[in-house]
Amino acid sequence: MQRLALAPRADWRARADALGFQFHTIDGAAYWDETAAYEFTSAEIDAIDDATAELERIALLAVDKVVKERLYQPFGLDAYAAGLVERSWTLGHKNLYGRFDLCVRPDGTPPKLLEYNADTPTALFEASVVQWEWLQTVMPGTDQFNSIHEKLVDAWSRFGLGGRRVHFPCVRDHAEDRGTIDYLADTATQAEIEHCILNLEDIGWNGRQFIDLEDRPIEVLFKLYPWEWLLREPFAKNIATSGVTMIEPAWKMLLSNKAILALLWHMFPDHPNLLPAGFARGDVSGPVVMKPQLGREGANIKVEAGEQSIETGGDYADEPVIYQAYAPLPEFDGKFPVVGSWVIASKPAGIGLREDDTRITRNTSRFVPHFFRP
Repeated sequence: MQRLALAPRADWRARADALGFQFHTIDGAAYWDETAAYEFTSAEIDAIDDATAELERIALLAVDKVVKERLYQPFGLDAYAAGLVERSWTLGHKNLYGRFDLCVRPDGTPPKLLEYNADTPTALFEASVVQWEWLQTVMPGTDQFNSIHEKLVDAWSRFGLGGRRVHFPCVRDHAEDRGTIDYLADTATQAEIEHCILNLEDIGWNGRQFIDLEDRPIEVLFKLYPWEWLLREPFAKNIATSGVTMIEPAWKMLLSNKAILALLWHMFPDHPNLLPAGFARGDVSGPVVMKPQLGREGANIKVEAGEQSIETGGDYADEPVIYQAYAPLPEFDGKFPVVGSWVIASKPAGIGLREDDTRITRNTSRFVPHFFRP
């Protein structure tokens, strides 16, 4: 694994626009960054692929354990939320996608799980389409760990929706949300799934079902809105009786909560792809990272690691926390990359890298493409 400095294409913005990549630049700064690329060996790609499959396997075992033993208290779920989880898991509601954030080092140590973005993961379109277009024009003759698009289309075709329409709501006037929704709706179109895009604020309730602006019942809802936020909404009490199929399913509440990191370590101590984690500082020896259980985008993270100690602000200061052993990200030219490894329908599908100028990956981190030589 190495970081290569490159000259960006002179027309990269026009190319991004042509792909429908509406958020390549955020607040005047480039989010899509092709001034560099990460090169992997085939063996490193195989190791990431294997680690991703293994992490998904044990994550699903953890969900099964929580449901069977009703271990909801560490996740902060009330009876209603727990009931949604149990029903969706027992009925076998299918999941579409997720992203493992991994610490991958060039010294050959196994990839380590930092967290699982299992409910509303971001950076999908750029990982799937944008960096593939970059590969074809900048690095012809090389390869990329990236079958995300093909696996999404295949997953939709296997969802068993029985001809039901899928509604894709997004937050009004939010470019990243709309770009992701447009992309996922396009993959559904390619799988010949009927769908409708609408604003989240335009979902209604007729006393029996959720409806759209044309009073059509919403039978299948893809939500780009976290479960923990959704359950705070007044209409959340209607989900259980509405008959709506949710994507992602309610059991993803468990995997998107960082309490799962402590449970995984309890179930699989010394697993090569896991880091020690617990609910108290004394559960983890040595340098440690403190993370809000429901935190997002690197907010309210505290690293206690001597000279490498760092802390971020945010809106999650009052959240319950977990403690995880500190795994320093590799450093390349003062940049710190995290590998986001995607699963589609619980199968490894590809990676995307985001890098930051600090050891904590945040919402201001840049997306950098990757490749390997077959």
